Amino acid sequence: MAHQSDLIAQDIEAYLLAHQNKSLLRFITCGSVDDGKSSLIGRLLYESQMLFEDQLASLESDSRKVGTRGEELDYALLLDGLAAEREQGITIDVAYRFFSTDRRKFIVADTPGHEQYTRNMVTGASTADLAIILIDARKGMLTQTRRHSTLVALLGIRHVVLAINKMDLVDYSESRFRAIEADYRQFAAQIGLQDVVAIPLSAVKGDNVIEAQGNTPWYGGPSLMPWLETVELDETRAQAGPFRLPVQWVNRPNLDFRGFTGTVVGGQITPGSRVTVLPSGRSSTVTRIVTHDGDLSRAVAQQAITLTLADEIDISRGDLLCLADAPAQVATRFVTTLVWMTDQPLTPGRSYLMKLGTRTVPAQVTHIRYRLDIDRHEQVPADQLGLNEIAVCELTTDRPVAFDPYAVNRDTGGFILIDRLTNGTVAAGMVQHGEQGDSAAVTGQITPAIRARALGQRAAVLWLEAPAGTARRVLAEGVEQALQDQDLRTMLLDGEALHDGLCSGLAEEGAQRSEGLRRVAEAARLLADAGLVVVVATTAPDAGQREQIGRVLGGHPLLQADGSATGPTGTVAGVLTAFQSLKR
Repeated sequence: MAHQSDLIAQDIEAYLLAHQNKSLLRFITCGSVDDGKSSLIGRLLYESQMLFEDQLASLESDSRKVGTRGEELDYALLLDGLAAEREQGITIDVAYRFFSTDRRKFIVADTPGHEQYTRNMVTGASTADLAIILIDARKGMLTQTRRHSTLVALLGIRHVVLAINKMDLVDYSESRFRAIEADYRQFAAQIGLQDVVAIPLSAVKGDNVIEAQGNTPWYGGPSLMPWLETVELDETRAQAGPFRLPVQWVNRPNLDFRGFTGTVVGGQITPGSRVTVLPSGRSSTVTRIVTHDGDLSRAVAQQAITLTLADEIDISRGDLLCLADAPAQVATRFVTTLVWMTDQPLTPGRSYLMKLGTRTVPAQVTHIRYRLDIDRHEQVPADQLGLNEIAVCELTTDRPVAFDPYAVNRDTGGFILIDRLTNGTVAAGMVQHGEQGDSAAVTGQITPAIRARALGQRAAVLWLEAPAGTARRVLAEGVEQALQDQDLRTMLLDGEALHDGLCSGLAEEGAQRSEGLRRVAEAARLLADAGLVVVVATTAPDAGQREQIGRVLGGHPLLQADGSATGPTGTVAGVLTAFQSLKR
């Protein structure tokens, strides 16, 4: 609800106008279990006189029935609405509340502290401008404190309030406060959090929530509410960036009008601007900016608009409109940070749906580069990803996707993965960058097909599978020589030589063998992107590794041939015959 204001009774229209023009701060509270997140928000609402009389009466009644504060009000009950939450005294789901003061409007998300509900915290943090990280002064930093702080950093939240709560239970000890603050700032520097304000609090007693109560004379910083009202928001950041309009709907009410509707998620646009449609790369000029209230001379971030263009070009839902001189990137292969959000583990190779902006495409996680160990702040190898784990992964889509790195634009760089059978969200992701060598990485570049045509041939990969030794090397060298005799440009990748270089240090079994084969496939793809016919000679991969090789090579023609002495393609002639069939 809105705060109580004398202006409401004096001039309601003036109040509504002032309310409409206030800035909006979205923030979350997070941290470990029972650090006092719900109590803090409840106290903010109560002390700011932001509750109706019936809400106060209900709070008093509920505090007597299920409260944990004896005869005192249990402010957490204002947020913990589920029966299971009240029974356990914890937060399970994300609770949102809207309120305002004379200076600013707020939307707060109270997120759960249990590790099993980390996915709920990610949901609440995805749209936040500021995070309040709570720490119990008695316990100090815990694993979930580190986990939530890491997620805050990954999700691009720039402002952090370190709320060291329950100071009344440590006799308002300055030394305890300073020790926790020092520990957290050291950790925050490691994960890239720079704007951190530490405040000693007692959510139950009200110390430094709205104002100081005199129990922390050694603290000279701001109380929480004044800080939330005055913290500088980077509201111009999105408007200063390049123009981005994900197309939500093709607006065609009649034969005389065709517009493209969506919400601007970056930059600004004016009639006459030259725009490019991605991923197609076609361009046109904006003729009108149409809204329900009439045409605009300029549209900025967060405005819902319809653009009309001078040319009839093919644009559909999921396309991205950008300024022609500042386009987004386009790729089919990405390096991403994933937060896994379901009990069924992520296993590379399974097909999901990737929803980025308004575009939804089939996608696969092809490789887990490493998992983040939150406790030790280390990168550890992983073959799969479990509930609430965080990892850097390689992801491939079936069709090109327009994007910006998440650090540049959260709307065009953030995505979710959806299970194709259950339609449930299984992961939240942030694009770090498109893979180097991806032919779609930048619109307008020379493609692999163009390079191959310049060489007068079609690129392909011939993967010869045979035991290591002289016979395999002789076969591979013979195939390459035969291809050269046909005036084809080639490159030979021999497994034994690669094991001493590109794959040095990797074992020849288990996950490390799969990683070695992936590296070889990456090298083969880069050479095929250059237009070459690539001959690869390795020991035979298993079925899963063969699928991985195919995914890495993308659209390049692939011949996986049995090169053993008794196999049908165990001779140079047999491989060439199969290659001719592949080319057709």
